[in-house]
Amino acid sequence: MKTKNTTLYFYILFLIPFFSQVIAQNKSITLRDKNNTYLDSIKKTFVKNNMIARVDSLWMNELTSLNTFNALPSDIDSATTDQKVDLELPTELLKSRLAAMNSKSPFNIEYNPQLENVIKSYLKYRKKSFGRLMAISEYYFPLFEEALAKANIPLEIKYLAIVESALNPKAVSEMGATGLWQFMYQTGKQYNLKIDSYIDERHDPLKSTEAAAKYMTSMYKAFGDWDLVLAAYNSGPGNVSKAINRSGGKKNYWNIRKQLPKETQGYVPAFLATMYLYEYHASHGIKPEKALVKHFATDTIMIKKQMSFKQISDLIDIPIAQLELLNPSYKLNVVPVYDNQKHYLRLPQDKIALFTSNEDKIYTYADYQSNLREKPLMISMTIAAKNTGSKSKTTLEKTKYYTIQKGDTLGSIARKHSVTIADLKKWNKIGNDILALGKSLKITLK
Repeated sequence: MKTKNTTLYFYILFLIPFFSQVIAQNKSITLRDKNNTYLDSIKKTFVKNNMIARVDSLWMNELTSLNTFNALPSDIDSATTDQKVDLELPTELLKSRLAAMNSKSPFNIEYNPQLENVIKSYLKYRKKSFGRLMAISEYYFPLFEEALAKANIPLEIKYLAIVESALNPKAVSEMGATGLWQFMYQTGKQYNLKIDSYIDERHDPLKSTEAAAKYMTSMYKAFGDWDLVLAAYNSGPGNVSKAINRSGGKKNYWNIRKQLPKETQGYVPAFLATMYLYEYHASHGIKPEKALVKHFATDTIMIKKQMSFKQISDLIDIPIAQLELLNPSYKLNVVPVYDNQKHYLRLPQDKIALFTSNEDKIYTYADYQSNLREKPLMISMTIAAKNTGSKSKTTLEKTKYYTIQKGDTLGSIARKHSVTIADLKKWNKIGNDILALGKSLKITLK
C-alpha cells in the first residue's frame, strides 16, 4: 500500500509541470484571441477611402529584397581597373559618349583604359542588377536631388549612393559604416545625425543625404575639384592631401590615383561607370524594372504615442517589410515618443489617409496593448495600491447622511435613495425597525 502511494505521489509530481504548461498555453491563447477580437472590432469601424490608389504589393516585395545588391560595393573594393574585359564596346564609341557626358558635368569624365575596363566589367557581370537598381532609384533619386540642389551640390552625386550602398538604407560595412551614404558613427554625430537605442538617422534617406551634402560642401571648399571630393569621401581628406603632396602637387584625380589607398583607386571609376550605365542603359539593353514606390506616392505623419511596426501593420494592413523600407531609421521597429521631440512615420498615401481618419482608435488600441504587457512586480503593486486608494476615495465620495424626519420609516428612506432596508440596517448597525427622530443615517449610494 505504501509503495502504491509513493508511486502515485511521484506520478502527480511528474504531471504538475505538464498541467502548468497547458494552463499557461491556454492563458496565452485566451489573451491572443481577446487581442485579435478587439483588433477586429476596431478595424471594422475604420473609415476607408477606396478611391485612393494602392501601392503595388508585388513591386514592394521586390524593393524590400535588398540582398541582391550587397555584392555591388564589394565588387568596387576588389575591382582591378587594369585588367581588360572582353566585351563588344568599341573604344571610339565609348570615347565619344564619355565626351558628351563630360560636356554637361562638373566631373572630369575623360576616357582612359581603366575607366573602360570598369564600364565593361559592369556591363558584363552586373547588367541585371543595374536594371533593378534603376527601378529603386525612382524612389530615392528625387529625395537625393532635392537635398543636393538645396546645398548647390552637383546632382550627379546621387549616383554615389549606388557605389556606397547599392541603395540599401540598412547597409552596414565591415568597418561599421552605415546607411545609404555609409557614415561612420563619429562622422554621423559630427553632422548632427541622431543615433541612440531607438533611432539611427544614418539610415534615414533625407537626413543622411543632407549630412552627405554638408560633408561634400566642406570637402569642395578644401580641394576645389569634385573628383577629389569623391576621393576624400571614400578615404578621408588626409589621404587625398598626402596623395597630392606625393605626386608633386598634382590635383587631377587620375594623376594622383596611384598614390591613394587601393579601394579609392577603384572608387571614382566605379562612380563614373555607374553614371555611364544610367546615361546609356538603353543602348546596352538594360531595361529598368517597374518603379516600386516613387517618392511622391508617400507622405509622413507625426506619431503621438509610441507604436511598434507590428501594431501599425496589424491595424492598417501594411507589411512590416514595407514599414522597414519606408522608415529605416527606427532600429527596433518601434516609433518612439520622447519629450519635446517629434518622430514621423512614412507611409504610402492611401495608408496615410486610413491612419489619419482613424487616429484616435489606433492610439486607443496601442494603449490597450500596452496595458496587456506584464509589468515589474513593484510597479504592479504600486498600481494596485493606487487603485485601492482611488476605490476608497470613490466610496467616501458616494457616502451621504440623511436626518430622520417625522413620518419616516426604513422602507420610505430606502425607496427614496434606491437602497434596501437590509443595507440601511447594516450601514447604521440597526437591530430593529425603530427610528429616532433627528438622528442621522449613513447611506452609501450605488
